[in-house]
Order: sequence, then C-alpha cells, then structure tokens
Amino acid sequence: MALDLAELSYPMQRSCPFHPPEAYAPLRENQPFARVRLWDGSHPYLLTRYEDIRAVLAEPRFSCEPVREGFPHVYEGRMVADKADRSFLRLDNPEHDRLRRMVTKEFTVKKVQALRPYIQATVDRLIDNYAAMPQGSDFVEHFAAPLPTDIITLLLGIPYEDHEIFRRATRIQFGSRSTPAEVRESLAELFGYLDALITRKEAEPADDVVSRLVHDQYRPGHIDRITLINIVRLLLSAGHQTTQNMTALGVLTLLQHPDQLALIRADASLIPGAVEELLRFSSILHTGARRVALEDIDVNGHLVRAGEGVICSIPAANRDGELFPDPDRFDVTRDAGPHVAFGFGVHQCLGQVLARAELQIVYETLFRRLPELRLAVPFESLRFRHDMFVYGVHELPLSW
Repeated sequence: MALDLAELSYPMQRSCPFHPPEAYAPLRENQPFARVRLWDGSHPYLLTRYEDIRAVLAEPRFSCEPVREGFPHVYEGRMVADKADRSFLRLDNPEHDRLRRMVTKEFTVKKVQALRPYIQATVDRLIDNYAAMPQGSDFVEHFAAPLPTDIITLLLGIPYEDHEIFRRATRIQFGSRSTPAEVRESLAELFGYLDALITRKEAEPADDVVSRLVHDQYRPGHIDRITLINIVRLLLSAGHQTTQNMTALGVLTLLQHPDQLALIRADASLIPGAVEELLRFSSILHTGARRVALEDIDVNGHLVRAGEGVICSIPAANRDGELFPDPDRFDVTRDAGPHVAFGFGVHQCLGQVLARAELQIVYETLFRRLPELRLAVPFESLRFRHDMFVYGVHELPLSW
C-alpha cells in the first residue's frame, strides 16, 4: 500500500539516533520510488533501495548540478550554498573529471600512506592533551574536530590558527536553520579569506596543495579564480567536517556496543573492517545524494522523467537487507565493503583513502591508550546533529 504523501515530508526525523528514520524500511519494501515533499513544495523521488541508488549515482543522465531546474534542495539556506558552488562536486562531466584530475594525485594511496606517521603523531598528541584535561571534557571540541582540521590544513597549506573561520562557515552553510542571508554572508567571508590566501600563495608558494593549484592550474589559465576558490573551499570543508563527525559518532557507537568494542580491542586486525562497518552503520551524509534527470530514464523499471529530482538515501541503501543481512545490527566482523557511505560513481568521495586512514588510526590508538574510556553524561542528554547536513553528535563528554 502506498504511504500517504502528507506523511512524507523530507527530511524525516529519526526515532533512534543510531538508525535511519523508521519510514525508510517500509518504503524500501513497498514504495522504493516515493514522492516526498520538500520545504519549497517540490516533490522529488526518495530512493531507498541499494541497487536503485547505485544505478542512479552511476548514470550520467542524472545531473548533480544544483542550478538545474528540478534539482532537489533539502534546505533553503543550503540551496544558496549549493548554487554558489563551482567545484567539481557540483559539476557534470566532462568538466567534473577535468577539474577533479587537478587534485586526484594529492589523495592517492601512496600519498596517504606516507602521511600515516604524521597522522599517528597527531593522534598521540591530541590524546595526551585530552587525557590531561578534566574528566568529562568534550571529545568533539578537543579531539574529533582538531584532528582532521590539523591534517587538511597541513595538506592545503592553510594556517591552522585560522580554523575558526571555516568551522564557522561550516556551521552556517550546512545548518538546516540557516537563512539565505546568513549563508550569503558566510560565503562572502569564506571566499574573501580564501581569495587572500591565494594571493599569498601566488607571492610565496610552498609545498602544499593550494600552492600547486595556483601555479600549475590557475596561473597558466586552466581554471579561473572563482573556480579555484571553490575547489579549495570543497577540499577544506570535506576534509574536516565529515571526518570530525564520523570520528565522534564512531567512538560513541563503539562505546554503546561494548561487545563489538571488545572484539577490536582484542584483535587490532579487525579495525579496518570495523571502520567500514561504522561507515555503513552511521552513514553521516543523512540527507542523501541528490540528482535531477536530464531526460526520461528507466531505473530498474521505474520511469523518472526529465526535470524530476531524486534523493538517493545513503542511510537507507546501507541498511538494505538484500546486501547486508540483519542490517540494523552493528557487527564489526561483517563484510561491509559494498557500502555507499562515500557515494558511488564518478562523484564518490575524493578523500576516502585519507578518511579511512584517520579513522583506523584513531580507533586503534584511542581505545588502546584510554582503556577505561566511557560516556561522562547520560546517553539521553547527548545532542545529535539532526539539524545539520552532515550527521553526528554536537558534543561528546567522556571520562577515562
């Protein structure tokens, strides 16, 4: 039976912070292409089956460009930020591939492998600092946020001490309650900061990603200044906020599943697989991957007409029992490899190798060095990021 459209406003609320909205399971079974209502009165499709979502994300006739008519904008403020984005994340091919190739070499397996000792040293330093703080100190503020910020600013060549500028930009530009005016003001501040940074890199280049983009791509005329600013903005934003939220939410998930935590403490070889299971289980890109059809397209027997928007629910795909038996059970020994937490197709996450390395090192080191790590407050008092484009926990007070 089809669900009542009036009940399908989107985004939907979670009843449990560790699980997607309850409506996703019956939708996947009975209405995998369901019309949902957005804030602006539009009615894109919400896709909840793994195979349908992979098919859409791999299909070039579905556009990821937010300026196209029919593209589904989940929040009004986020629409402003998306439409201002001229990075490869918001472009179709061939321009997507041309721009992405400019930075792909910066995030290869070899590059990340060489960075692992620095990541390890940074994790150790942050644990030392955190362990010297009063019991109950916020793990997000003092560990989960500084770690990826330190790594991505090092790679890009951005002064770490300027981190509050782009953390503030992230809070505003990815917040569900931000107004269009607030987002525009935030964009202007961040664009101004990055423009000044590029000017400095033109005069004094260093061994970093921004300097190489300036001198290898911008100065020869392969990209214009606005595109360069947008690429740096994308790398900066994606490089700190997703890993920050996954780090903290992963720690909380393990603490709330002590049997699974015991397994990885006893056998560190389980940690890479545990990271994949955490990525599958948490699926922090909880507002989905969004596309709009460029022409009439049949997706596994469902016709999507030109100009119709689709929202591919990453959390729903990663809880599809066809791929993941007993999908709502957190199991660090399962093969979670097919998950789509990093997306799928040409737009899948550029920095996934780096993210995996950071998470693997964090979980191995943190629980080894702080074996008594535990929540310092009742679980019910935690504030989850239902109000943000990227899911997680706002604060995480811990004791050790």
